[in-house]
Formats: sequence, structure tokens, C-alpha cells
Amino acid sequence: MKVAVIGAGSWGTTIASLAAQNADVVLWARRADLADRINWDHQNPDYLDGFALPERLVATADIAQALAGADIVVVGVPSHVYRSVLEQAVGLVDPSTPILSLTKGIEENSRLRMTEVTLEVLSDHDPGAVGVLSGPNLAREIMQGQPAATVIAMGDHDVARRLQPIFMTSTFRVYTNPDVVGAEVAGAVKNVMAIAAGAATGLGFGTNSLATLITRALVEIARLGVAMGGQPLTFGGLAGVGDLMATCLSPLSRNNRVGVELGQGRRLNEIVADMNMVAEGVKTTRGVLQLAESYEIDMPIVDQVGRILYEDATPRDALARLMGRAPKAEGYGIVL
Repeated sequence: MKVAVIGAGSWGTTIASLAAQNADVVLWARRADLADRINWDHQNPDYLDGFALPERLVATADIAQALAGADIVVVGVPSHVYRSVLEQAVGLVDPSTPILSLTKGIEENSRLRMTEVTLEVLSDHDPGAVGVLSGPNLAREIMQGQPAATVIAMGDHDVARRLQPIFMTSTFRVYTNPDVVGAEVAGAVKNVMAIAAGAATGLGFGTNSLATLITRALVEIARLGVAMGGQPLTFGGLAGVGDLMATCLSPLSRNNRVGVELGQGRRLNEIVADMNMVAEGVKTTRGVLQLAESYEIDMPIVDQVGRILYEDATPRDALARLMGRAPKAEGYGIVL
């Protein structure tokens, strides 16, 4: 069994390390020097400094070499380059090969989810074999061996079942779910909500504020996800509320970190310039706003994150707008 993991960022490298316990894995890195470090030193100093990688994990900067003979393809590159990277795989992947996206974002302009981008680029691919791996999965905690779980959402349940043991370890549990849309929408929108949660933390607010924000964030995520075809119960699972909580509460979350610094008064361009990894929520917010408008879904938290990111609104101003909205009945995220 050969697994090709496309993308040597923190999460792609983590998934490659997990799979290397059960299969042969080739990890594609954009830069040859990073691939060499992984092969020679068994480390990824750029994205997972301090963690030893499995010696059987092989890295390459040649995407054709990574994909040659692959039984499973995992794509873990940022959403803004997802299409261009995948275009390099045209003609190199058998149409029946399972493809899993790790990317939690919405493509700018097209407003497509990553599985939709996959099927648009690889137009002859089996739709049932294209899915997403998503859950409360902070890379550094998983590399430390802390217990965690995730979901493989894929239309073909038999294929998903075959993938489960490839990524399962004694500390990482894998579930299946047929709801690709719900899992993917939840994963993308929670990054936007993590910016809001980080801003609340940066402003000095405590548990009540964060609990309120996360609960109402789940409502907004579920509203959009169900409107797009997702199943309500998905949002109460690992790919929904589980991922939302982890990303909103952890300082390891890049999106949360962006929000914290915004709350402390820093400018977005300064924050992004200091990061060596992509915070998906910064770009995804615009696509989510467009989707909300298209589906006529009320998403006030996303609206205010958009004002902070793109219109130079301050987090305190955004908070005042949220708290000053007209009174209404509570709408539930899972039951709707």
C-alpha cells in the first residue's frame, strides 16, 4: 500500500507520519531543500520543528514521483494554491484512486469546496472516491501522541472503510461519515470563527464570552452547511463542533492566533507577514460571505469578521455591532 501526501506543511507532514506506521508513504514538498531535510535528518524544521519523523517516510520535490503507483492520494496544501498544485497531477492519478483533502478552506472567486475543485481539475475521477479528512486535529498535539480523533467523509462508504486503518494508530482514531458537504463546510467556516474567538481572547474576555461565541458560531456553520446540502448531525460531531472547539480555544491554531493579535490591536498585514504558515480563515472569510449571500443565510459573526479583515473595523466595534442586534429567539445549530 502506497500513500502519496501532497503538501509538507505541519498537517500534511503529521498525516504522512501517521500513515507511515501502516503503509509506505511518499511526502511531496514544494521545495527540494525541505524534502532533503526530511530524508536526511527525518525532521521538518520549517513546520514541525523538534519532532522526529518516521525513518520510512520518504520525501520528494517531484510530484510525479510522489504520485507514481499511489493507492491513496492525500492533498494538504493551502486553498489558494490547491488548484494549481492539483493541476500538476492531471494524468498521473488513476480515476478510481481515493483522494482525501486535508484543506479547510473555500477557493476564492469560485466559492468551491476543495473536493469540488478536485473533481473540476480531475474531471474523469470517481466522485465517490473523493473526500475529506477533518476533525479537531492540531498537528503538534497529534505528533506528541496525545489522543485525538478525526472523520473521513466520503460518498463511497466502502472506500472510506478501506482508508480507516491506514491512518489509525494507538493514539489517533478515525471515524467515517458519508456527509462530504457538511464536513467540508464545517472545516472551512470554523477557521473564520476561530479568528473571532481569538479576537475575543485578545480583548481579554473569558469563558462566558467564548462559550457564547462558539455556540452561536455553530448555529451559523450549521445554517450554511445544511443550506448547501450537509446533514444536521454532522455539525454535532468531530468535523463540526469538535473541530470548532479545538480551533477556537487553542493557541496552536493559526487562525486563533491571528484573532488574538487583532484583538490586541495589531494590523492584519503585520500579523500575516510574521507568519510562515497560512491562516486559512483570512482568505476563506470572503468566500463564506459570498456563499451566505448566495444562499440567503444570516451569519452575523462571519459578517463582523469580514469587516475586521477587509474593512479595517476594530474588534471592539465588531463586538458592539453583534451585541447591539435586535432581540430574537434562539436558533439551534444542530436541530435547526
